[in-house]
Amino acid sequence: MHRYALVAVVATILATSMVSEAGAQQVSSAYYVVTYIESTPGSRQQTAELIKKFGETSRNDAGNLRFETLQRIGVPYHFAILETWNDKEAADAHAAAAHTKAFRDNLKPSQTAPYDERPHGALAVAAPKLDTGSQTIYVVTHVDIIPPKKDEGIAATSGLAEPGRKERGNLRFEVLQQSSRPNHMTVVEAWRSRRAHQAHATTEPMKSYRDKLLPMSGSLYDERIYRTVGEARARPRRR
Repeated sequence: MHRYALVAVVATILATSMVSEAGAQQVSSAYYVVTYIESTPGSRQQTAELIKKFGETSRNDAGNLRFETLQRIGVPYHFAILETWNDKEAADAHAAAAHTKAFRDNLKPSQTAPYDERPHGALAVAAPKLDTGSQTIYVVTHVDIIPPKKDEGIAATSGLAEPGRKERGNLRFEVLQQSSRPNHMTVVEAWRSRRAHQAHATTEPMKSYRDKLLPMSGSLYDERIYRTVGEARARPRRR
C-alpha cells in the first residue's frame, strides 16, 4: 500500500475510535428515563398514535439524545418510552414543557394504570449501533435485587453488558440503575431479530447470570419485548 494511502487509513481508524469513545463518554454521563404505559385494549391504536407523535415532538427538545417509543409484542396495549438526555436539567425541562403536559392529559382517558416513569443513571452503557431496521426488537427488563445483595447483584447484572454487545445481532446492551431505588436496575437491549435475542438467552454468560440472580432477586425476572410503535402488529395468518 502506498504510504500516503496507509496514513489516510490509519487517520480514519483513529478518528472513528475517537468518535466512538466520545459517544461512550456522552452516554455514560447522560440521564435516562424509562416509562411504562398501559392502555385499554380497545384504545391501543389511539394510544400508539399519541405516543408516536409525542416522540416525534420530544426529539426536538434541547438536550435530547434519544427518544424511543415502543409497543409491546404480544400485548399491543402496553407501551414503553426510552429517553436519553444530556443531563437531568434537560429532562426536567422536557417534563415541564407544554407538549409533555398535553400528552399526559390526552393519555389519561385510555390508561388502565398510572404513568410509570422511572429516572435512571448509567451502570454499563456504550454508544449504540445505528443500523436498526423494521425487524429490530427491543428488550426491556426490570431487575430487582434484595438490599443485602445489592452490590453483588449490580456487579452480576452490569457484567452482562460487555459480552452481550459482542454477540451476533446485538445493536445495544445497557444496564441502568434506578435513581430512587439503587437495588433496582433496568436492562435495555436491541437486537436485529427475535432469533438473535433467542440465541442470546441460551449463551453461557446469560444462563450463569440467571442462576446467580435467583437467590438475590426480590421479584420475578420481568423481561418485556417490544418493537418501535407501529411495527408491533401481529403478522397476518396464512390461509
